[in-house]
Amino acid sequence: MIPPSSSLPWRRAVLVASLALAGVLLVCATPSIVRAQQAPVAGEAALETLDIETAAGPKHFSVEVMRDDTQRARGLMFRRFLPPERGMLFDFKREEPVAMWMKNTFLSLDMIFVDRTGRIVSIAENTEPLSERIIPSGGPVLAVLEVNAGTAQRLGIKPGDRLRHSLFR
Repeated sequence: MIPPSSSLPWRRAVLVASLALAGVLLVCATPSIVRAQQAPVAGEAALETLDIETAAGPKHFSVEVMRDDTQRARGLMFRRFLPPERGMLFDFKREEPVAMWMKNTFLSLDMIFVDRTGRIVSIAENTEPLSERIIPSGGPVLAVLEVNAGTAQRLGIKPGDRLRHSLFR
C-alpha cells in the first residue's frame, strides 16, 4: 500500500498525463472536424460561377455542377453544411419533367427548377430534410439549382427570373 502522503504526486502525474493526451487528441482531430463543417469535399475545386437575374438585380453564386448519373444521384446527400451563396446545379442533359427528393439530405434546401433557356419554371422552397416525398418540377426542365433554404425568398428569386451559366442557351 502506498502511504497517503506519497499518493498525491502520483495522482497529479496521472491527471497531467491524461489532460496532455486529451489535448493532443483534440488538436489532431480539430482540423478534420473544422474542414468537414466549413465546406463540402466533393467538387470543391470544381466550382463554377452562376448568376440569377432578378427584379432587384443579379445574384451571384458559386456552384458545383452534377453532370452524370452518379453525381446527380448523390447530390447534396450526407452533407451537413452549405456556405451562403453556394449551390449545386443538376444538369439533366435534356429538357423533361423531373422529380427530386431529400432522402439522406440533412440540409433544408430551395430547389429551383430551370428550363433550357435558363428561365426559372418553379421553386420548391424550404424542403424537408431526410424526406422521401417526391418534389416535381412542375414542367419540363433542363436543370435544378439547389441552394440553402430561404435563399429564394431572401434574394427575391421568382419563377420567370433567368439563370446565367454556360449550361443555358
